[in-house]
Amino acid sequence: MAWARIRGAVTALLCGLGTAMIVGCQPEESGRPPAAVEPTREAITYYGRMILVDHRGPKAQIHLGGADEPLWFSQVRDAVAFTLSPEESSDIAAIYVTDMARADGWAQPQQWIAAEEAVYVIDSECRGGMGALEAVPFSQREAAEAFIELHGGEPVAWDEIPADYIQERSIEAIDSPNMMGSGEGCERLVPEGG
Repeated sequence: MAWARIRGAVTALLCGLGTAMIVGCQPEESGRPPAAVEPTREAITYYGRMILVDHRGPKAQIHLGGADEPLWFSQVRDAVAFTLSPEESSDIAAIYVTDMARADGWAQPQQWIAAEEAVYVIDSECRGGMGALEAVPFSQREAAEAFIELHGGEPVAWDEIPADYIQERSIEAIDSPNMMGSGEGCERLVPEGG
């Protein structure tokens, strides 16, 4: 009888430890989105399969649920196009864009912000990494307005970026003289003294 109780206790203890070990090995579900990742030369763009850091101007990264690495985009407009496409995954855990309010210039912005937190300038004279129309992200409305003063455009939120701006108007812009300018003349993001 004593042996049966000891065996039962040992079995319960081992089962408890086994469960604790299994649970302890599981990834912790925090409910928080994955953090933004700094790109290296190995970061390849989702569309076009090019080296991300070789492109000037604002960039984006999309983190899909269950994926180890983000999808990289040489233009913010390409990330918006991804979200609008019924052929692409809708299992999006997070979207980050470069913050042009904290950038030293157009060449290589380094700071990332959540896409839904930014103010975007559309219809400016500044073109994105592939020379198409761009949605230029700013963490601060004042910085977006200073950019508009210098380069034109209008401010919108992430969910207000028009689908036709991303799809039809960007395709039309390919024939423009600025196509491969990729931000030439846009190095200065705010007016002098601003």
